Formats: sequence, C-alpha cells, structure tokens
Amino acid sequence: MLHTLAIENYRSLRSIVVPLGKLNIIKGVNGSGKSSLYKALRLLADTAGGGIVSSLAREGGLKSTFWAGPEKFSREMRTGRVPVQGTARKEAVRLKLGFSGEDFGYCITMGLPAPSKSEFALDPEIKRECIWSGPVCKPERVLVDRSGSVVRARTEKGWQTLAEGLGLFETIFVQIADPNNAPEVLLLRETIRSWRFYDQLRTDVDAPSRIPKLGTRTPVLGHDGGDLAAAIQTIIEVGDVDAVSEARGGPHPSDRKTQKLS
Repeated sequence: MLHTLAIENYRSLRSIVVPLGKLNIIKGVNGSGKSSLYKALRLLADTAGGGIVSSLAREGGLKSTFWAGPEKFSREMRTGRVPVQGTARKEAVRLKLGFSGEDFGYCITMGLPAPSKSEFALDPEIKRECIWSGPVCKPERVLVDRSGSVVRARTEKGWQTLAEGLGLFETIFVQIADPNNAPEVLLLRETIRSWRFYDQLRTDVDAPSRIPKLGTRTPVLGHDGGDLAAAIQTIIEVGDVDAVSEARGGPHPSDRKTQKLS
C-alpha cells in the first residue's frame, strides 16, 4: 500500500506531499489540483512500462506540464496584495514525482534536454531516479541511485556501478534487470505494474467489455475492463460469491444451474 505521494512542479501543484491511507477521497473546488494529483499518480505508473515520456507528450510536452507560477512567492503575493503569477525563471525547472510504500520508495526527476537539432529535441530527459527503503528518503537508506546515464546500487561491498551510458528517455525499470545486485528494481517494477486505474471504463456498444474473447482466471480487472466477464467468474469461483450476487441484484450464481434444470 502507498503511504505517501509527493509531487513538485506539475501543473497546478507547485509542491505537495500527500499522506495516504487504505481509502483516500480527494475533494476540492474546480482548479484546486484534484485532476493533477491523479494524473501525477498515473505518470508514476507509466515509469514501470517505459511510457512516461510518451504520456507527457500526449499532455502537450514536458514544458506545458510545468508549474506556471513563480519560482518563489514574494511577500506581496503571500499577503494577497498582488496576484500569484509567473516570473522569469533563473534556475533549471524540474518535474519531480515520487511515492513511498510499505517497504520501498521511489522518485524520478525529469527536465528539458540541451538544445539540439534532433527531431526529438522536446522529449524530456530523466535526470535522477532513486529507490530507498523505509518511508522517507535519506542518504543512508538509498539503495539504487541514478544520476543521468549512470546507475549505482548499494551492495554488501559498498556502492557498485550497474550501468553507464543509459538512455535518458527510459527509466531504470526498463533498462536495469539485475536480480542479484538490484533486486529492489525488479520488485518495485512489479509492484507498480500491479496498480490499476479505472477512470476510463467504457460502457458503449463497442466497449472492450462487450467484445467476445477467451476468458482465463482473472484475479485483477484490466485497465479497460475488457476481461470483466472473466474477472466476475473468477470471483464467483474463488472469492466472495455473495457479494457478487448482491451487486448483480439477481439470484445467487449457484442457483443458475437449478433454474436451468427446472
């Protein structure tokens, strides 16, 4: 379970750390950052599959997702004498996303590349990645540290360089697979891959859940709901069949055979 979500310089969120429980309800007025919080979590999920750069591109590019306000709030802005508005930036802008769970935490820092003539010159670069143990990132708790194209891991013999010259457009979850020297990378990657987002479940006639397909045991419903029938049948066979019956508003699934025979 996630315990903390941290976001910096993403859309309307300048810097925020959100403690999480088993059930979390986010509410607020329009423009308060609810959608940005959710989208930031989805971006974190994209790190495990290597899709964070393309996800940012679909949002209009990294530059369009940056916090548009000032680097620092003046006294007049804090007191409300002048409106909060953007100013000329003097420092490099970075998008920072991270979370901590029961065992490990992870953070990623992304920024714009140096100017070039490449057709992909607007693609963001991964500047930093860290994996640590425990709820808070401290130097002594860091297990895997990526700076630019170099990745190091803490071992029994001290810090060991796992890779050099990594592509700056893919995360360590995609490029590093070392179960001996960096098992945390594989473990955390699979944990992130297990996250599910059900904000785009379609119900129209062409919805994935209405398309016939082979069903196999499905303990976790897919993102698009395409395996809904298989997931319900899995619950009926190995889960809470009474809850399924109550949710369906129909007869108990075990009564269907009796009804057919009669």
